[in-house]
Amino acid sequence: MGDRGPALLSGAMIHQAQDEPEYRAIPTTLRGCAVNGTFDFLKGLGPSRLIALGAVTIALVAFFAVIMMRVSQPTMALLYSGLPVSDSAEIVAKLEAMSVPYELKGDGTTIMVPKTEALRLRMSMAEAGLPSGGSVGYEIFDDTSALGTTSFVQNMNHLRALEGELARTIRALDTVQAARVHLVMPERELFSRERQEPTASIVIKARGGLGRSQAKGVQFLVASAVEGLNAANVSIIDETGNMIAGGADGTSLGSSSMDERQREYETRLRRQVADIVTSVVGTNRARIQVAAELDFNRITRNSETFDPEGQVVRSTQTVEESSSATERDAQAGVTVGNDLPDAIGQGAGADDATSNESNARVEETVNYEISRTTTTEVIEAGSVKRLSVAVLVDGAYETAEDGTQTYTARSPEELEMIGRLVRSSIGFDAARGDSVEVVNLPINDTATEFLADDAAELGFMDSIMGSLDVMRLAELGALLVVTLLGVFLVARPLINKLTTPGVQQGGQAALTGGAPSNAPQLPSPDMQQILAKAQADGQEVITSPDGTPIALAAPTPEQQAAMMLEDNTGSMIDIAQIEGQVRESSVRKVGEIVQNHPEESLTILRGWLHETA
Repeated sequence: MGDRGPALLSGAMIHQAQDEPEYRAIPTTLRGCAVNGTFDFLKGLGPSRLIALGAVTIALVAFFAVIMMRVSQPTMALLYSGLPVSDSAEIVAKLEAMSVPYELKGDGTTIMVPKTEALRLRMSMAEAGLPSGGSVGYEIFDDTSALGTTSFVQNMNHLRALEGELARTIRALDTVQAARVHLVMPERELFSRERQEPTASIVIKARGGLGRSQAKGVQFLVASAVEGLNAANVSIIDETGNMIAGGADGTSLGSSSMDERQREYETRLRRQVADIVTSVVGTNRARIQVAAELDFNRITRNSETFDPEGQVVRSTQTVEESSSATERDAQAGVTVGNDLPDAIGQGAGADDATSNESNARVEETVNYEISRTTTTEVIEAGSVKRLSVAVLVDGAYETAEDGTQTYTARSPEELEMIGRLVRSSIGFDAARGDSVEVVNLPINDTATEFLADDAAELGFMDSIMGSLDVMRLAELGALLVVTLLGVFLVARPLINKLTTPGVQQGGQAALTGGAPSNAPQLPSPDMQQILAKAQADGQEVITSPDGTPIALAAPTPEQQAAMMLEDNTGSMIDIAQIEGQVRESSVRKVGEIVQNHPEESLTILRGWLHETA
């Protein structure tokens, strides 16, 4: 502020000294007019500055108009994306009929609508059966008449409807972007005992790829929805033509299932080991790898065991037999034996002989049932043949007072305890050939920490950006930046340019007796008399801030001649507060005025400082 007052005073006086002949020709009562001041200001700018100022003003107005129109437009939200061209055309026609503004993106496959209308429009489109995905469903029977329709047309419509409904169901999955289903339903011929099985082919375009388990689920979904269709007769390929799930052979699906089961088992064991190891050594201080060898052969074993100690009588059989003989009579009759030689002697001795014979037999058979155990053992595929576990644990770190960390290796006893914990958690079996290795080495986790920090930061930013409208924030940010640039680069310089002529006009008014205000007032009658007398005497008159006129002594003829000579021969200099260039003689003249009239100059400066404060 100490330098601003003299500069303003010098500017005002220089302006008067430079344009003194012109101002002397204009009446004092008209110098403070606002119209003349505005014209003088515009004339002082020059044609080039006026053109530049007009161009900048028009550009700013046009830019702000575009921004305001863009901001005033409704926020657009996604209605549908990835639509077929047919569905997109139908939806656009529906929106035009409803007089709803929309935007098309992505070659017409994405439709944007006002955010406030998105939910209502989705319900309206769903009521109209849009989007249909390029396929028809059971609504095909809504517009057909049963009269005059052949059985062939009915069967084809039913097949189309079934394919369309299956495609819609598959597209409802989160990972599926588009799907197309083809069914082959053979007709059973008359008087034919053999029946051909139906088959299905599916083309799926997935987001990020379709997993094997998901493909298997799609197979069973389609097989359950079609009568007589077996899941083995459903083939699935992706948009690039790669086989995801095979047909009747099922080799692709089976082999992938084995690999997935092995990976899942290894992952489960690794998590179990990690939970118990990290609880000892700390988070991110252990690295664990598990290699499992599984047996996917299905084995069935039958065994039969007999227990001799567990006898049970099943049946008993008893047989009893007895026989007897009678005595012979003494008076025997004539027989053939009597005719034999020596028959007489024998006959005489045998007259007194007798015979008595008796036989008895007892037989018992006992049948025993022996205890028998029959065992059928089925070993399903996926049994563990061998396990190998590698555990890398970090050591302990001690932080000194100066912040440096010292690494300390873990003791063998501690490693052995960790190994026992690992063996117990995985079900270690030495007979199976399992192995567990626990090694203590320093772990360099710098890259891991950086990645974790970046992931956490990205996750936080994604959550923030997901909850806000990115385009709206971008528009508001651009508007804010342009506004600040306009204020600091355009408005502020313009204000400075506008205030500078005002100060000059105020200085001129002060030198000529006017009030230094934005709205100049006409001088009073007393002031007019003083001004007229001073002009008649060839003196210059200035006014103090309180309105008191002060007459300056008129220069002598010698001083006037010297001043005119300096006006004609003086060089031009630049002053920051003055537009354009002034003569050096004008500056010297102002200096002489201040030097000859210090009190009056000080009074004017104090008034200006008071107005500024």
